[in-house]
Amino acid sequence: MHQRILMRAKKGPFDVYSPEETFERNWIGDNAGNLVFSHSAYKLLSAANTQIDPTAFRANLRDADMINERYDVFVVPLANAFRRSYVDRLANLTRLIQRLRIPVVVLGVGAQTNVKGDREYLRPIDDAVKAFVKAVLDRSASIGVRGEITADYVRSLGFSAVDVIGCPSMFLHGDSLRVEKRKAFLEPHDRIAMTVSPYVKSMAKVVSAHHRKYPNLRYIPQDLKTLGTLLYGDAPEDRGKDSPIPIHTSHPLFTEDKVRMFVDPSTWMDYLSGFDFNFGTRIHGTITALIAGTPGYLFAHDSRTLELARYFDIPHRVMKDVPADVDAADLYQEADYTALNNGHKARFETMLAFLAKHDLPNAFADGDSPTRFDEKVRATSYPPAVRPAAATDPDALVARIQWLRDQANELHAEMTSLQQVRLRVRMRQAVGGRVRRILNR
Repeated sequence: MHQRILMRAKKGPFDVYSPEETFERNWIGDNAGNLVFSHSAYKLLSAANTQIDPTAFRANLRDADMINERYDVFVVPLANAFRRSYVDRLANLTRLIQRLRIPVVVLGVGAQTNVKGDREYLRPIDDAVKAFVKAVLDRSASIGVRGEITADYVRSLGFSAVDVIGCPSMFLHGDSLRVEKRKAFLEPHDRIAMTVSPYVKSMAKVVSAHHRKYPNLRYIPQDLKTLGTLLYGDAPEDRGKDSPIPIHTSHPLFTEDKVRMFVDPSTWMDYLSGFDFNFGTRIHGTITALIAGTPGYLFAHDSRTLELARYFDIPHRVMKDVPADVDAADLYQEADYTALNNGHKARFETMLAFLAKHDLPNAFADGDSPTRFDEKVRATSYPPAVRPAAATDPDALVARIQWLRDQANELHAEMTSLQQVRLRVRMRQAVGGRVRRILNR
């Protein structure tokens, strides 16, 4: 049976955009980590006779009739959508779901509060979350959440149909995931990747110390603003500024060409597969390393990162317990992947049971569907890593400048066209007014 799935995703896994286009149109949805779990969700559901279309994060109420007519199910992978800063977008998504007559399946959603799961902090969004969960459960057997903190929160709002399923990103390879240390100890010249959430200021000393000790350290940012900084330099309001966090071009990691950002999960994973260790505050930066087979370690700084680390047995520490002089070599020694590896198949079975409960396809039970997906990924030409503009090949810089010129020319043409339309409208109004005055004499 042919199944038509509409998936909430910024773009599909085979939609290729240049870094410049990605920045201009925000094809990462503010954070490249979004692409990691949507990429995995696509693969997980990509059985034969299944059509999956992305929404581009569009949630327009006027699309409801079209969605009801064209699709069999609306699949909604989410990140930390139960948070204060997302409440307006959550309400808009709720209004769209309320107009749908097809099943709606939430493939993992997380609440964001502090690491203690503080309910009082979430109280201002209770009504919005209740409305969303009710709309989903009116069209679904249960709601899939990322971890126990979110499950407890949703249950506290009066809902019992809650399944803890983690995040699709960890199931990119189905029930096959094994993370092994490739060497006994980390040494100063080993390849280490670091992730930093720019708003976690306690990472400043950690960044500085590791920059000094590990010459092959690379910083892997994920946010849209840093993508713009890599492409075009500091924004006007940031020029001349510096920070111990790598957010400006003056930071040593920028000036020494030690920053790499990816606008597609495939190139990101390929790059990390060559590293000895990955650590930092980004949950999907950590997960991308793990599914690439590279040992990863997370500094959990809020409930959304902590509950995923706990669910998947990802080696981690709570950020407040990370000393300023922490050393990646010690984290590497401390990290134990036994529980992560041994528990993976059971967690995958939990995800498959969730899919079955909601009549969703399972590509891993459909012959060579996962292999075909992987082959198509390998056959797709994605853009390489984005590096600091100062270290970029001159030809690439010329291409960026030309792209900006083309965009400026297109914008000028659009503005000129709009001005012409407005002029024609004003002329018609003026002529119409004169005709009416003549007829009224």
